[in-house]
Amino acid sequence: MSWTRGPLAVLAMAALLGGAAGCGSGDGPEREREGEVAVSPVGKVLDHTDEQGRHYREIGKDGAPEVTVEVQPDEGDGWEVRLTVRNFRFSPPRTRPVATAGHGVALLYLDGHRLARLRTGEHHLSGRQVPRGTHQLTARLYADDLTVWAVRGTAIESTADITASAPGAPPAPSDAG
Repeated sequence: MSWTRGPLAVLAMAALLGGAAGCGSGDGPEREREGEVAVSPVGKVLDHTDEQGRHYREIGKDGAPEVTVEVQPDEGDGWEVRLTVRNFRFSPPRTRPVATAGHGVALLYLDGHRLARLRTGEHHLSGRQVPRGTHQLTARLYADDLTVWAVRGTAIESTADITASAPGAPPAPSDAG
C-alpha cells in the first residue's frame, strides 16, 4: 500500500463514522424526519402481562395517554364504537414495531376476547359479533411494539357495557366507563 492510500482511507473512514454519528445536527432524539419519529427508550417494561401475554410498559401519570370508549346502536343490528384519546396518536399501518411515547394502536376486546386492532378512533361492531345478553367492550392502548401502555401497573383502557337484545330487536344503548 502506498503512503497516499493510507491517509485517504483514514479520511474516508472518518467521514463515514462522522456521518453515522449525526455530526452536528443538534436535532435531539425526538425529532421527526421524513414522516418517522426517532425513538428513544420509553417507560419500563414490566414482568406483568395482559391476557395475550403482552408485557406492560410502565409510564408516569403526567402526560400519559388516556382513552374513553363510547358505544351507540347503529340503524341496523350493530354498534358504532368511538374512541376518544388524549396524549395519544394512532400509528399508521406498517409503522416500525418500536415503542414511541404517545403513539400506537388500540385493541378492542369483547368480554376479554380480542375483536380488532384499531388505527383510528372509529369502528363498526357488527351485531353478529355480539351474542345476546350484556357484555363488556374494552379498548386498551398499546405501543407499536404491542406492549400495553400502563400507569402504576394498570393498563390504560376504557370499558363500556353493551346489551344485545333478541334477534330483530334494536340493540340497547350502552354506558361508557
